[in-house]
Amino acid sequence: MKLKTLLLSACSALMFAGLASAETLTIATVNNGDMVRMQKLTDDFKAKNPGIDLQWVTLEENVLRQKVTTDIATKAGQYDVLTIGTYEVPIWSKLGWLASLDKLSADKDYDVNDLLPAIRSGLTTDGKLYAAPFYGESSMVMYRKDLFDKAGLKMPDAPTWDFVADAARKITDKDHEVYGICLRGKAGWGENMAFLTAMSNSFGARWFDEKWKAQFDQPEWKATLDFYVKLMKDAGPPGASSNGFNENLALFQSGKCGMWIDATVAASFVSDPKESKVADKVGFALAPDKGLGKRGNWLWAWNLAIPASSKKTEAAEKFISWATSKEYTNLVAQKEGWLNAPPGTRTSLYASADYQKAAAFAKMTLDSINSADPTHPTVKPVPYVGVQFVAIPEFQGIGTAVGQQFSAALAGQISVDQALKAAQQLTEREMKKAGYPK
Repeated sequence: MKLKTLLLSACSALMFAGLASAETLTIATVNNGDMVRMQKLTDDFKAKNPGIDLQWVTLEENVLRQKVTTDIATKAGQYDVLTIGTYEVPIWSKLGWLASLDKLSADKDYDVNDLLPAIRSGLTTDGKLYAAPFYGESSMVMYRKDLFDKAGLKMPDAPTWDFVADAARKITDKDHEVYGICLRGKAGWGENMAFLTAMSNSFGARWFDEKWKAQFDQPEWKATLDFYVKLMKDAGPPGASSNGFNENLALFQSGKCGMWIDATVAASFVSDPKESKVADKVGFALAPDKGLGKRGNWLWAWNLAIPASSKKTEAAEKFISWATSKEYTNLVAQKEGWLNAPPGTRTSLYASADYQKAAAFAKMTLDSINSADPTHPTVKPVPYVGVQFVAIPEFQGIGTAVGQQFSAALAGQISVDQALKAAQQLTEREMKKAGYPK
């Protein structure tokens, strides 16, 4: 009995030592479908990395941004892997808040050169990758082919804003609650201003000139906002100033929108017959332009990054490599079907015949992403990086404040001229307070 007891004790001690030596990664992430799916599939990662445990902190998008920003700015070190957007990466990398992903970049199996150039460039600072994309998106036109056929219209693959506006007015049937176009109106730097900033790029507008002077008093912004407000008044749904991504998605899926210009990631939602009443009637086109060389589409990715304060960089890099690899894409396809593969990050996904067969929107998504250039987002030169945002810390606050003015103009509470004047004044005030030009 003594020998048996000793052996059991020894085994217990070894098991305890093994558990004690396991490294636990704390991962902060957003509560969207793709990230929740990733958590469900992590048994695959654990099987390949038995010495690493995972602890998840899953949060709503705005809460995630607040908590992660506070943690990394104060070097609290609460998280080992962060889920951050394309907006944060260039800012935080320049501040020295992120660890560079050197091992990932050098790993031939990971194949960093397979990452889509437009997405990769937004995550690269001084030639180094500071975050790996989990999924990426641009924006494009989703439209009802049946309504276009009924009106005798044919959507070009690359429409102009004038064509879109004319078509929207022609297919509007307010008596039957069919609205020609649905666009974001809800105030926020990531809501209406994501759409309007991308749209303004195609109209030749910009947030700042080369000396960081606000440009809302220029004719290009006037043309952008006039066009948007008039179009939404004529062909948009009621209460549009309260509509963001989710509200417009619901309207489109229920058959109440003739066109919707929004995130390419929504293509799978509107094409899913389980969720969309018009799934078999949806067509896709590039975001519109004004003939100036820029389309009104944005560029975004949710990415995984390592805070410079983490003491578990090697383990964190292994996890990021797994979650953003080609093998992970194939794992999702095997378990959940090709339609659910994380989109917008890898060239190899769009070369897959299986994915092309499952996703009718694949080529249009890829073309939309490739046409966006975060380093040259506007017709005229600018001192900033970012397509639908300006990659400076002050933008979140300024962007939301400007968005409130533009949402009020859409609601008819103030005029377009009043909204632009207020936007110019508040932007000048906040930029001066922040010390620009620097």
